[in-house]
Amino acid sequence: MAFFTWRTLWLNLAIAERDLGLPVTEEAIKQMKANLRLTPEQFEIAAQEEKKRRHDVMAHVHTFGTVAPAAAGIIHNADLIFLRTGLTYLIKSLGVLISRLSVFAEQHRALPTLGFTHFQPAQLTTVGKRATLWIQELLWDLRNIKRARDDLGFRGVKGTTGTQASFLALFDGDHDKVEALDKLVTELSGFSYAYPVTSQTYSRKIDIDVLSPLASLGATAHKIATDIRLLANLKEMEEPFESTQIGSSAMAYKRNPMRCERVCSLSRHLMVLHQNALMTSSVQWFERTLDDSANRRITLPEAFLTADIVLSTLQNVSEGLVVYPMVIARRISQELPFMATENVIMAIVKAGGDRQEAHEHIRVLSHEAAHQVKNLGLENDLIDRIRLDPYFDPIKSQLDSLLDPASFVGRAPEQVDAFLKDWVAPALAPVELQEAIQQSKKVELTV
Repeated sequence: MAFFTWRTLWLNLAIAERDLGLPVTEEAIKQMKANLRLTPEQFEIAAQEEKKRRHDVMAHVHTFGTVAPAAAGIIHNADLIFLRTGLTYLIKSLGVLISRLSVFAEQHRALPTLGFTHFQPAQLTTVGKRATLWIQELLWDLRNIKRARDDLGFRGVKGTTGTQASFLALFDGDHDKVEALDKLVTELSGFSYAYPVTSQTYSRKIDIDVLSPLASLGATAHKIATDIRLLANLKEMEEPFESTQIGSSAMAYKRNPMRCERVCSLSRHLMVLHQNALMTSSVQWFERTLDDSANRRITLPEAFLTADIVLSTLQNVSEGLVVYPMVIARRISQELPFMATENVIMAIVKAGGDRQEAHEHIRVLSHEAAHQVKNLGLENDLIDRIRLDPYFDPIKSQLDSLLDPASFVGRAPEQVDAFLKDWVAPALAPVELQEAIQQSKKVELTV
């Protein structure tokens, strides 16, 4: 794709120069159009030229057979095209992932589960509501990546140090034609605008703007994968696990969450690549220094490739997430009795009891039940103790309803519904995302 893009840029420049009156023949443009894609023989010539010239661009200029005016000045536009194309790929993949998780959230919108703060038992939420927290962060990533893509400009035709001196010479000092050339090549390359001033390259701060939302996506992916890993430890949820998959070479019974572990590992790498862009931008002396080149040739492709595999792995996980409602219910039953004590007290008060007296009865029984759990390793028997205490006779018929987990999740199911309708659906409405979702297939991992 890189060399095809270079040749397309040289073609666009030639077309624009012809349209503005320079002596570029129709035959030259015809030959350029006919040879945008390299043949195996041309790749071999380019390799030989690069070995001789130690300059990849000029090697391909010679291979193309046309000396493109100020080629070194326009070739840096190619990176901007690559960045825009790469961001578009990621936007589509991200849209598909959000759609998959949205299906999961809707499916489990009302399934109560124990919430955790500080990774300690807290109030109940639902499995679907927890998934919306993941989706919301992905929506922000979608917004940020789209902003970065849509904000990309073109370098245009600015010449070797950004002054357009070579183009001014080509047009015999006609400033208007130089500006028209800059605008026309920008439009032919599919950009709405060109950066008004540049040096030999586009500013490397653009790389910062591009890698920043990718690093942020890495943080989101790491959080999602970590949540799933922790839930796998609790046996409440698992990533897909093949029937013949081996979880551990030493412990045959293990089901390690290797997909989510991989997401975490790669996400950390994605997050730190942004630092390379920051440091590279900061050391660009004057109009340009070449110590950006080798770094960027590694950093930029790695960032996009890493983001791509993180998204595809998360999609694979989302398409095969397994939820264990009975395990979730059991954990709720261990914690809910303590959470329900306020409801029990209020029910006694409504039945004519004294709140302080009810509080004292609950306090004593709660400590006894906690002793069973913490010191003896037994189940939480607080509710059984309440049923056996004559003090609570007036409300014993209400205990089952007072302990219904669904009554402790607040508006979580309704929040899921509203979120999917008011936020997710509009975000996924653009045609490019709808087409990506409709054309998407399940991700299969072979390693």
